[in-house]
Amino acid sequence: MAPSAPSINSTMSSRMATPRPSSYRYKSEKRGMTYNIMLVGQSGLGRRTFLNTLCEREVISPPEAPNPETANIADPMRFDTYEVNIEEEGTRISMTVIDTPGFGDGLDNTECFKQLQDYIEAQFDEVLVEESRIKRNRRYRDHRIHTLIYFITPTGHSLRELDIELIKRLGEYVNIIPVIGRADSLTVEELATFKQNVMRDIDYYKLPLYNFCWDESDSEALKENREIMDYTPFSVVTCDEVLDNEFGAVRVRRYPWGSIEIDDEGQCDFALLRYILLNSHIADLINYTEDVLYENYRTKKLEVGGFGEGEDQGDEENDEDDEVLGAKNE
Repeated sequence: MAPSAPSINSTMSSRMATPRPSSYRYKSEKRGMTYNIMLVGQSGLGRRTFLNTLCEREVISPPEAPNPETANIADPMRFDTYEVNIEEEGTRISMTVIDTPGFGDGLDNTECFKQLQDYIEAQFDEVLVEESRIKRNRRYRDHRIHTLIYFITPTGHSLRELDIELIKRLGEYVNIIPVIGRADSLTVEELATFKQNVMRDIDYYKLPLYNFCWDESDSEALKENREIMDYTPFSVVTCDEVLDNEFGAVRVRRYPWGSIEIDDEGQCDFALLRYILLNSHIADLINYTEDVLYENYRTKKLEVGGFGEGEDQGDEENDEDDEVLGAKNE
């Protein structure tokens, strides 16, 4: 399978070999980075294998076979959290991944949208409360979602109402990066047409996806980001299988008619997407969440009456933590 956008040229490939300059990234190399990703999409679009392939290890085990007697009953959406520590280009990344099995599997998915929005807002509220404390918790762990990977069903036509509603509801709270799940189910021509239709819908409905070109201060990075925008939505093929060939170990997805090397830039966009998520744009995604999305939310929240309860209790807990730390130091 070839990508719908022009293949990654030698210039882009050379950039992928060397991380983009980022003071945030370099300062984090020793102490590590905290990074939170959410995976959203209907069942059967490859969220499990995507995460395993992204992390280059088995994070989520294969699911058990469903009970035929209850297979027609949609389970309610839930939030499954996975902690993964990886090292990418010398930088330690402490990554939390929130998977959302059950999303979009029912006839009425209104509650799913509300649950997702409430979850993302709750992480903003935690930070808002923490910032308001007189004495902050030195061990506080930021759980704000930096990236939401949204899996689009490869219908071959255009976005569905489910897709449009989710992006509309969540786009102002989180960086949404759309991917086409099971992109190998489309031919080269079908994939190219589907990508064009998706982007046409996004423009028509003015859907707020993550804008790779939000920072225009760096002209070189801006050129690279415009090239990356041509690949949106990213076509994704993932796998659980590694084979050895004359060039070493390769990750492949095998079919009766042949196989796809998922890291081959000429067959799908996974290699580029992984580079974006864990290397070149990780600092941009974190910074945009903290400096733009969170600040916009914080301003609106304070304008309508402040934040949640529990600051006093949190300060007491922090005092107790400080006493414990002080005793250990003695």
